Amino acid sequence: MARRLAILGLAIAAALGGCHKNGPPQPTVDRAWVRLPAVPGRPGAAYFTIHGGSDPARLVAVSSPSVQSVELHESMKGGTPPGAMGGMMEMARIAGVDVPAGGTLAFAPGGYHAMLFGIDPKLTPGGTLKLSFRFAQGQPVTLDAKAVGAGDPAP
Repeated sequence: MARRLAILGLAIAAALGGCHKNGPPQPTVDRAWVRLPAVPGRPGAAYFTIHGGSDPARLVAVSSPSVQSVELHESMKGGTPPGAMGGMMEMARIAGVDVPAGGTLAFAPGGYHAMLFGIDPKLTPGGTLKLSFRFAQGQPVTLDAKAVGAGDPAP
């Protein structure tokens, strides 16, 4: 009987231990940085990397107490339909971004990014900006993003 209980206990422990073997249950965010605008009062942009958790997730918003508003955007090459910009880079606001389980999603120049409107003018290159990432489910993820000047290299 003791042997059966021990085997049952090991089976349960193995099953529970395997629940998160692909990483944490929720997404994590790192490598966050902010490109400050060249002209004060214009929008800046935030870039970061999201690492998917054990289940698929959806990033639905980014916010900061030092920014009036934040929009998720995607940059893409313009198309050729009438009225299109014929190959120039365009930007479109998006409602959210899917993050695959166990995958990595980079928000980088020329792709996904968060536009920051009304950045606190006290933020200068070398400073940090607190960003909060909200997913469709789970708790928000908050971290500090390094601020760089408009002409500075990316960190």
